[in-house]
Amino acid sequence: MNQRSIPLILAALLSVFFTVNPARAETLLLNGAGATFPYPLYSKWFSEFRKVDPKAEINYQSIGSGGGIRQLTDKTVDFGASDAPMTDEQLAKTKPAVLHIPTVLGAVVLTYNQPAIRGDFKLTSDIVADIFLGKITEWNDARIAAVNPGLKLPSEPILVVHRSDGSGTTAIFSDWLSKVSPTWKSKVGAGASLKWPEGLGGKGNEGVTSLIKQNPGSIGYVELIYARSNKLPVAQIRNKAGEFVTPTTESVTAAAAGALKAMPEDFRISITDADGAKSYPISGFTYLLAYSKMPKAKQAVFVKFLNWALKDGQKLAEPLGYAPLPKVLLDKVTAKVAKIQAE
Repeated sequence: MNQRSIPLILAALLSVFFTVNPARAETLLLNGAGATFPYPLYSKWFSEFRKVDPKAEINYQSIGSGGGIRQLTDKTVDFGASDAPMTDEQLAKTKPAVLHIPTVLGAVVLTYNQPAIRGDFKLTSDIVADIFLGKITEWNDARIAAVNPGLKLPSEPILVVHRSDGSGTTAIFSDWLSKVSPTWKSKVGAGASLKWPEGLGGKGNEGVTSLIKQNPGSIGYVELIYARSNKLPVAQIRNKAGEFVTPTTESVTAAAAGALKAMPEDFRISITDADGAKSYPISGFTYLLAYSKMPKAKQAVFVKFLNWALKDGQKLAEPLGYAPLPKVLLDKVTAKVAKIQAE
């Protein structure tokens, strides 16, 4: 075989390959990045949607809400994802305009690695704030013991674990703490990235979970599914009504109920420290961030995916520890999806 014939043979083989595999040749790829909070669900959604539309491939990088917003702003992805709504300043920097599409609700939980604790473990907002401020440093602190009278608490140091990256999970957690603790609000505040007074940092919900599993005596905050899937216990948190509430899809849905009455048109809202005896206080929406205008082929696939996620995809939320969107909100969100236009 002479060298001149090799390129011709390769070209012929490629032609046959794509003729026999037209679906592969026509696959449309969408790239997204952002929140780790909903990653277990989004991963499932993208896999299931491929069965609905075999020509659609959605690639998602679980890099944290801050990274997702940054890549969206830099236009290096087709969509972003965040648990914290973008700020007015961030939105002003991003063109085309960005729409917030709520997908599900979730709980940020206090999870811990303390083998000595057996039974329900309760925490109040002021105790949580002081643990993360470095003011409460022992598991058998008198204040922790007072709200857990039936537990034998060990005389051991508490190791705080927090996020090291820009995080919507952190934004929800710190938003709650800023509402319930004046000291936290003045010394640390709310946001996706914080100057932490105490503890070890882990990247993503995955990184925080890993550090907690590796370090007995540690406590940190993650999305509920990460604690569940790693068989880590979660604390009951005292809510605004004075009730200690376990994080569940039902208690997250209860937290969202009151917020629906005041839901703004762009869906950017906080539902932490919600009213109601059954409300879990560290709850939040998570969002897909969509450009209002997209290339025609990508717009068609992304809108199709979003409509599927708002209908069939909602059924997959609860088994993974997320609360589906309330039915009264679905029509409004579907109407918002319809505003994503082709360029």
